[in-house]
Amino acid sequence: SRWWSAEEHASMDPITSDPVEAVELVGSAIRESVRDRMVADRPLGAFLSGGIDSSLVVAAMSAVAAGPVKTYSIGFHETQFDEAGHARDVAAHLGTDHTEHYVETTDAIEIVPGLGSMFDEPFADSSQIPTALVSRLARQDVVVVLSGDGGDELFGGYDRYAWTTRLWSRISRIPWPARKAMAMGIAAIPPRLAASMAAFANRCLPARMRIRNPADKARLMSLLIVARDPMELYRSMIGHWKQPGTILAGGLEPGDQPLFPAVSPQLELRHQMMMVDLHGYLPDDILVKVDRTTMNVGLEARVPLLDHRLVELAWRLPVDLKYRDGHGKWLLRQVLGKDVPSRHWDRPKQGFGVPIGEWLRGPLRDWSESLLGRDRLVREGFFRPDPVRSTWKQHLTGPVDHGAYLWDILMFQSWLDSNRPSP
Repeated sequence: SRWWSAEEHASMDPITSDPVEAVELVGSAIRESVRDRMVADRPLGAFLSGGIDSSLVVAAMSAVAAGPVKTYSIGFHETQFDEAGHARDVAAHLGTDHTEHYVETTDAIEIVPGLGSMFDEPFADSSQIPTALVSRLARQDVVVVLSGDGGDELFGGYDRYAWTTRLWSRISRIPWPARKAMAMGIAAIPPRLAASMAAFANRCLPARMRIRNPADKARLMSLLIVARDPMELYRSMIGHWKQPGTILAGGLEPGDQPLFPAVSPQLELRHQMMMVDLHGYLPDDILVKVDRTTMNVGLEARVPLLDHRLVELAWRLPVDLKYRDGHGKWLLRQVLGKDVPSRHWDRPKQGFGVPIGEWLRGPLRDWSESLLGRDRLVREGFFRPDPVRSTWKQHLTGPVDHGAYLWDILMFQSWLDSNRPSP
């Protein structure tokens, strides 16, 4: 029988709707949770990305630690993925003993082939690469680390919550047959034409508004606008292969469609999306990633933002205290702002991404080709060779970045390799 349920607490009356009181309650709960998880008889540190969640954890650690907290971060030479400078700023402000490592292509070449055996299941979140690298970095000094995972699911931090809400408010006014016709028209735009149109538009737009990966965005929009309700729209948004039956050798039977956690329709839309992630994305992706990469090097990870008392508190606070003034995680921003000035962390959310598309075209190209070869796909019989090979060729030669989609297949193939019986 189930002994604890987040839905129970989400269905209760709010503890408070007063912003000042809510900030105090959340701040106190975070400090108490962090203090509890700093009890250790072995060296202890923390992952620090320079974002809101990890900075909150490190700030709370610094408040109770006897000396400087050891913190660790990963950087990238590609500026669109690099957060190391932000982590460095937060570390300097809090006075931590900070260590950083900039990822080189040799790091990817070294670590990627072993991911299949590291995770012991097909696991395809490419942020597993920097997580594995930062775990290895931290293990040089400490045996226990605190991580900031969980803040997005509890306090509404993912941009997709706002995107889904905004997109549904616009497309729901258009009759479904008209949206279906629009989707067919968008899908018919050739990728190169979409890229050319975006390039022309980008010359007239400021940098922050320029369209990146336009062909993929057009394809995605053609699939999203035919959703019949907001949660169908959200489920379409969070999947990679929107029509997985098209690449599986045996297709998909109606009963084999991807499953998503069921949530109460009585919850406010943002809370519905957050609850889906709390039961799906968080335990099946984020926590798996952190657990496997840390334990692979003998490192114990603790996640203070998922203390059950803080989780219960979060679900009993209204949505308008989590998303306010156009920002998610409004409450966490207020708590963090008391310890770390916003200039160090107030920026658009980046996530823990890697330039996987570029790596697949470059240092990982030969490895990828060996896993995606037509003869191999035919022999194994899991994937349809034509759509897989077509996607791979488009990625190598065309204007579309299919890195995230190809990574799903590559990680399955890598896992398959790691589990083949010895000859």
